[in-house]
Amino acid sequence: MFKALSNPHRLDIFLRLASSYAAGTPCGTDAEMCECVGELGRDLSIAPSTVSHHIKELRQAGLIQMERRGRSVECWVDPEMLTTLAMFFSRPIAV
Repeated sequence: MFKALSNPHRLDIFLRLASSYAAGTPCGTDAEMCECVGELGRDLSIAPSTVSHHIKELRQAGLIQMERRGRSVECWVDPEMLTTLAMFFSRPIAV
């Protein structure tokens, strides 16, 4: 999971998706919480094929989910992963 997020472009894509997720609501069922694959690469200054590669890596790491809807492919953050990441970063640090 952290290896997938170590790339700055993948991290940016993940954070864009995570920012559209409203905590406590089911993710992936509301169009407001999803983004089309083509929209995710905007402003990143990378080729669409590279964006697709990054999305594939995020999906294989279990960080996002994807679904084809007509001619579009929509992505959203897996809500369980957000919970896992939040728990990891909120645990006390042993000194």
